[in-house]
Amino acid sequence: MVNPVSFLKEVKEELGKVAWPSREQTIRYTVLVVIVAVGVGIFLGGLDYILTAVTAFLLGRFGK
Repeated sequence: MVNPVSFLKEVKEELGKVAWPSREQTIRYTVLVVIVAVGVGIFLGGLDYILTAVTAFLLGRFGK
């Protein structure tokens, strides 16, 4: 079994090797993710609205 203290030391060493993004990159990517998420939400919401309207129309016209 691995010693927890040596494991944490190795984790700290590996995290030191990570190329962390700058503050500006982090903000830019966060804004991009929010914009894409809102865009996808609007698209899916619109698609849901259209398909619901089509379904209601078809059921109203051809349903019993």
